[in-house]
Amino acid sequence: MTDLSSGAQRAHTLSDFDFSLPPELIAQHPAAERSASRLLDGRAIEPADRIFRDLPGLLRAGDLLVFNDTRVVKARIFGEKASGGKLELLIERVLPAEAATGGAANEVVAHMKVSKKPLPGSTVHMAGGRDGGGFDATLLSRWPNEDGPLFRFALHGPAGESPWELMERHGHLPLPPYIERQQNAGHDPDEAEDTQRYQTVFARNPGAVAAPTAALHFDEGVLAGLAARGIERASVTLHVGAGTFQPVKTEKLSEHQMHSEWYEVPLATLAALERCRQRGGRVVAVGTTTVRTLESWARSGQASGDTSIFITPGFGFKVVDVLITNFHLPKSTLMMLVSAFAGYAHVMGLYRHAIAQKYRFFSYGDAMLLERTRSTP
Repeated sequence: MTDLSSGAQRAHTLSDFDFSLPPELIAQHPAAERSASRLLDGRAIEPADRIFRDLPGLLRAGDLLVFNDTRVVKARIFGEKASGGKLELLIERVLPAEAATGGAANEVVAHMKVSKKPLPGSTVHMAGGRDGGGFDATLLSRWPNEDGPLFRFALHGPAGESPWELMERHGHLPLPPYIERQQNAGHDPDEAEDTQRYQTVFARNPGAVAAPTAALHFDEGVLAGLAARGIERASVTLHVGAGTFQPVKTEKLSEHQMHSEWYEVPLATLAALERCRQRGGRVVAVGTTTVRTLESWARSGQASGDTSIFITPGFGFKVVDVLITNFHLPKSTLMMLVSAFAGYAHVMGLYRHAIAQKYRFFSYGDAMLLERTRSTP
């Protein structure tokens, strides 16, 4: 486990990104107001403690702020097997009709939580089943191949609803596993709060199973302040998958296989990026998902598609200059990304400061402002 007080170790292995986090610093609820979260300004050697609503004054006229406009869907659904055994699905992706069997528009890819997995061809009954006001799901195969970690299902509702409609009617918001109050989903008294606060104010394109959490701090007041300062806004879409919470299990980082997520960089955003460069502005990414989207586009030349980009120290950034991000899990790929962006020793020092000052961590926690290092991390 890394001693955050040293902050000087060069990061190469998984253990370098481990640290001790007091459990009471893991935020279980959002701040009373979005922009009332704390903001650790980590651009200089000495960090500064601020409030998120201070952000407009920390950026420059001519900068371009890029958001991820994905919308979290109610992808967590409970049901049972024909035998009566309990089952839980977390729908990761709705397959387009052209990718589904026979061109059907009812197939999804999901994580499955069950004591004994059913065989392909089996039908499970979700939210009471088709005869009980819910829907049935037929297991077709593993995904993306016969050894894949996910499962491909065909959904059958009583009125032929689309998977999107079935999730909206019967699903629950899939909060991260470290928000422990939602262990009995469907009976959570705070679910109404999450429905509002686990979405960004500009969420538009449904498809994520986790929120782009750095953007949760923005409200209309902050957005108005940014506009008044002459800071342009643009958006990308990356549908955050449940793989963002999966631990890295290999000590050697090069042996880790990243999960795949779908992204899109609209033409309007490509034009905004070009204008920003021409006027000498900086590209400010809101969240690690925006970084992954922009840097995937920069490397592939593809404005949309799947990305499994893995950003670790030594990565050469091509687009992003400034990053707004939350505080991340120890030993996570997101810790590796921010360390690559701002320098390993510097980031570890910021985390030491955040813990000492009792910042709130993870999805409902506080934020940090970072500038890209120009030196070797």
